[in-house]
Amino acid sequence: MMRMEPVELDGHTALAIEVKLPKTNLLAVTTDKGYIMCGALDVGLLNERLRERGIIAARATGVRTIEELLEAPLESVTYGAESLGVVPGMKGRDAIVRMF
Repeated sequence: MMRMEPVELDGHTALAIEVKLPKTNLLAVTTDKGYIMCGALDVGLLNERLRERGIIAARATGVRTIEELLEAPLESVTYGAESLGVVPGMKGRDAIVRMF
């Protein structure tokens, strides 16, 4: 099952996406510029093999809901996200606000 819903943050609207898979859920919150995602995101791949794309993304681990994803500290971020001031340890919510 897949669920999408708007998330209001700082006067802007992001899109929350939850995909229920066997034994796991994929979670993401996205804007037009970038996104945060659960532990399934491979930041190393985005930074190394896809670096030229300048993808703006960040990863939080150990999250099971969209709200947890927004409140969790980020474990890793892409170089593109760093260029917007997104850093490891920052809450997902704060990272999304920088991605508007």
